[in-house]
Amino acid sequence: MREKCSIWRKSPRLRKTLNPAMGGIMMLLLAGLMLLPAAGWSGTLESCMTEAIDSAEFETMTVAQLRLKCQKEISTGAYVFQEKVGEKPQLVKERIRMDREHVLQPFTLMTHKPNYMLLAAYNNSGYDATLYRQEFNEPDFDFDDTEVQFQLSIKFPLMVDLFNDTMDIYAAYTNRSFWQFYNSDESSPFRETNHEPEIWAQFHPNWEILGFTNTWNSFGIVHQSNGRGGILSRSWNRVYAWITFERDSLAFSVKPWYRLPEDDDDDDNPDITDYLGHFELSASYKWNEHVFSIMSRNNLESGFERGAVELSWSFPILDYKFLKGYVQYFNGFGESLIDYDQRVNRIGLGICLSDWL
Repeated sequence: MREKCSIWRKSPRLRKTLNPAMGGIMMLLLAGLMLLPAAGWSGTLESCMTEAIDSAEFETMTVAQLRLKCQKEISTGAYVFQEKVGEKPQLVKERIRMDREHVLQPFTLMTHKPNYMLLAAYNNSGYDATLYRQEFNEPDFDFDDTEVQFQLSIKFPLMVDLFNDTMDIYAAYTNRSFWQFYNSDESSPFRETNHEPEIWAQFHPNWEILGFTNTWNSFGIVHQSNGRGGILSRSWNRVYAWITFERDSLAFSVKPWYRLPEDDDDDDNPDITDYLGHFELSASYKWNEHVFSIMSRNNLESGFERGAVELSWSFPILDYKFLKGYVQYFNGFGESLIDYDQRVNRIGLGICLSDWL
């Protein structure tokens, strides 16, 4: 019997390349902890101050003292914003309120996109290892169809309450990793890791349109890459707008973008917009503690030939509210940067720490 020889052990370069950038992630997490400022938010702050002004306590306090009092109550959780009696909760607005309250609390990481781990994600189309064989001269190397996938997404404020509390500026980092955990023949390498730092300005106009509230508008710039060289290198830069509407338990958004041009000699993926398009549509609906989400990308532009659809469902696990079960289905192109031009048909089951709503 031929002795199996792992590509992981044979190729130090591959081992270095496929290992996850966990050290960098930990440094980013620590940086996020240190960069969170103790700034105020005048949305909940305004509500607290309004309630205090209506009380007799205001007669013995200056406005500055009242503001400081409310900031302390919000940061310690002593003050809780209350919706008007009979008013249905607006979930995106509630998410924004919670984010802004967390801005007041140091050493708090804030979630950006959903944070989850798919403990088993099966792609019945299979993952093509041709480029890896060419890059590392390993003709026997192959990928399993089942792997572990996870996403870590955090954000932190840079400046808040700008221009009379009409604009905030945030930065974020999202890491999405594709781990061949069950591929023991190849020492369980990371097949792909996508890094996505971004910065944006956000606004909360609260315009009413056809019964929906325009809760969130943001404009930013984002870089996405897989941090590799050679024929495995993938990256692109975009400017984008992100416009979100909500009504009761339903929220939907449109996110158009423009790819910033690169020199032909430096462009690793010149046709990426043929597969990922120029915008995506998404919607989320919350029913009790269940959240159902859908994303559609490039289907309209490509005539449903090179698009992608992602469906997800997070659901409660017993009465434990800090962890949810998670199911995610993806069909189409652009699951990861290395697979942007390959069709994937994948379903995964795992856990979710935070969702869109």
